[in-house]
Amino acid sequence: MAERAWTCKDALDWTADYLARKGDDHPRRSAEWLLSAATGLSRVQLYAFHDRPLSPEERVSFRSAIERRASGEPLQYVTGEMPFRHLVLRVKRGVFIPRPETEVLVDAALEAISSLDQPLVIDLCTGSGAVAVSLAYEHSSARVLATDVSEHAVEAARQNSLYAGVDERVQLFHGSLFEPVSREYLGRMDVVVSNPPYIPTEDVRSLPEEVLAYEPMAALDGGADGLDVARKIASEALEWLKPGGLLAMEVDETRAQAMAEEMQDSYEGVAVRKDLTGRDRIVVGNKREARQS
Repeated sequence: MAERAWTCKDALDWTADYLARKGDDHPRRSAEWLLSAATGLSRVQLYAFHDRPLSPEERVSFRSAIERRASGEPLQYVTGEMPFRHLVLRVKRGVFIPRPETEVLVDAALEAISSLDQPLVIDLCTGSGAVAVSLAYEHSSARVLATDVSEHAVEAARQNSLYAGVDERVQLFHGSLFEPVSREYLGRMDVVVSNPPYIPTEDVRSLPEEVLAYEPMAALDGGADGLDVARKIASEALEWLKPGGLLAMEVDETRAQAMAEEMQDSYEGVAVRKDLTGRDRIVVGNKREARQS
């Protein structure tokens, strides 16, 4: 007797139950994303065509993905995708997975350049390019420079700029912070934006196992108080920003107020913004205008 065809509904129900037993916090969502990746159907279509049988090739691909997810590999690495604002970013191991809270960082930068024609922005520690690509995608004339110390990250950001159709306005550099950028841009930046490593070193060990085991440590550890990289950016950005230009950084929720206090002497309009979960997350400030003598 031939084996009964495994339908989308069968696959979803079985996988959600299996992943729940393996400790997945969101087993149904994981099952949907894994099956969507294996079949090419959207999550909505999986339910609309719930009785559609999986092909032999789809079953092999799906089973492999289930095994990877059940072993603790982040869902985004298994599917190779991460939704972010208006985009679906490509992500892979070795590159930091963008978080939803970073969308608020993009909002802060967009507010600063919304009325500007051809604004110039630099995104430091760009990772997958989530912030840089989103800014270019959502502001049709923005030119964005982006840097990262990881070659894997720079390549991922380059691919995401291509997929989003903004590669002509996003320029990628491999190197630390401002180091690889031509000094011709000194004093010309409308916005400096960054989601730097910001987890205090002592807190890194308490991160979820799937983060510690799979995501790049260099994108996580921000030093003793989590502000090592943020401080360096705040200091160096003064040289690159126009007078009145905006610095916007994502930081640890427990360090946001401290970072804002440190910026008071060199920046004006310093403020802390909350992320989508209501936690202090984004610190913003504008470079002080030159004083008239």
